[in-house]
Amino acid sequence: MSVVKINVVTVPEDKRARFEERFRGRAGAVETTPGFEWFELLRPVEGTDSYLVYTRWVDEEAYQAWQNGQDFDRAHEGGGDTLAPAAERSQNHLWSYDVVESAAPKGS
Repeated sequence: MSVVKINVVTVPEDKRARFEERFRGRAGAVETTPGFEWFELLRPVEGTDSYLVYTRWVDEEAYQAWQNGQDFDRAHEGGGDTLAPAAERSQNHLWSYDVVESAAPKGS
């Protein structure tokens, strides 16, 4: 069964545009990683200032291979002044879940 990893990233309102810009400009290496199933960046609407970075993997081993690989490091490095992170890593949290049940629209 698949696993889901959700990075909870607190981003001050004045840095949200920068944070989203960094994701739009990402290399996209995760999409070619064996075992990768899905990615979404979720913007907070109300009640929180935390973004959710949702990834889904075929299993924990696939996620661990990504996390321990060079592509992960390149995707998460600061990159100096022009690509400096909009959020502090110390304010991030990682939630992990096993997918127990899922559904898609009928006919898809």
